[in-house]
Amino acid sequence: MRALTWQGRRDVRVETVPDPVVQDPTDIIVRITSSGICGSDLHLYEVLGPYLEPGDILGHEPMGIVEETGPEVTAVRRGDRVVVPFNVSCGACFMCDQGLQSQCETTQVRKYGSGAALFGYTKLYGQVPGGQAEFLRVPFGNTLPVKVPEGPPDDRFVYLSDVLPTAWQAVEYAAVPPGGSLTVLGLGPIGDMAARIALHRGAGTVIGVDLVPDRLRRAAARGVRVLDLREYGKGLGDAVRDLTDGRGTDAVIDAVGMEAHGGQVAKAGQWAVGKLPDPAARVLMERAGIDRLSALLAAVDMVRRGGTVSVSGVYGGAVDPLPLLKMFDKQIQLRMGQANVRHWVPAILPLLVDEDPLGVDGFATHHLPLADGPKAYETFQLKEDGMVKTLLTP
Repeated sequence: MRALTWQGRRDVRVETVPDPVVQDPTDIIVRITSSGICGSDLHLYEVLGPYLEPGDILGHEPMGIVEETGPEVTAVRRGDRVVVPFNVSCGACFMCDQGLQSQCETTQVRKYGSGAALFGYTKLYGQVPGGQAEFLRVPFGNTLPVKVPEGPPDDRFVYLSDVLPTAWQAVEYAAVPPGGSLTVLGLGPIGDMAARIALHRGAGTVIGVDLVPDRLRRAAARGVRVLDLREYGKGLGDAVRDLTDGRGTDAVIDAVGMEAHGGQVAKAGQWAVGKLPDPAARVLMERAGIDRLSALLAAVDMVRRGGTVSVSGVYGGAVDPLPLLKMFDKQIQLRMGQANVRHWVPAILPLLVDEDPLGVDGFATHHLPLADGPKAYETFQLKEDGMVKTLLTP
């Protein structure tokens, strides 16, 4: 089959690789019909190379058609249309029973002290082949895949793999009161969708911050009050307070993560580590890694006293310095973590069947063949061509 593979820093290629096969009785093989490129895929493209090997298959936002099932699979059958959550979770362990599929005890990557394995996402999370490919082996066929109706295009359902549950969890963790206020830092796919969900769920004011004009226009068209980071810079917190009676918003979602704009010292460090041999780079990242924290620090600054900071952007630093004095003084609540995809599906799926209140049908800015994947990664990383969300079609 053809698959998008990692070959080195800023180097991904479509190659011919062996087809996946059923290995366990509850495996299924899915023929991929759509697969998204996620903002966190860019961390693999740029920063997390020491945890990848040439040939690793990328992608954790797939959906498609069941082509083959193991002998113990009863929940789906050949021809069913399914979305594949990005967490590889068993659905039966203690953590899955708590709705914490991202911490699944069956697939935790204990070698690195990590939570549940993820499709297409480095040795830190199991080095499981991903879904930017023609076919995908999916374990736990009775509990993991999400069966969806025939009829609507893939765009209606594919975001159940990651974007929708990640954004939904970000809003849930933000705990915005009815009619309350929220700032979303970063209007890429997750931040954009989080803003839409917050408005749908009754937030009175949603402020969106970014520096890419296309993203700002896109959010503004959905009723978000947008602030251009290029205009406000270090005065961003004051601008948010000016819009909220001097207090700051009830909650802030950091949808940016480790590669935030600014933080030039940390950026230089990430770049330098990426040039080291993998064993040395891994040691430094695990013991001395520092993220670019400008988004998280801005969130702490602009949230009101007693408010909540919800972090959905990916961080990986081992020694990130946090302003704990300020966080304690402001009585900030902080919630974060990988989305527990399966936990949120029952709440989200009814919004996708009839009407389209979240605008998922038009959410993708680009639909491209898998062969164009390498160019799509480059374009997305450079924030060019108005690219916010791309779906690849094998």
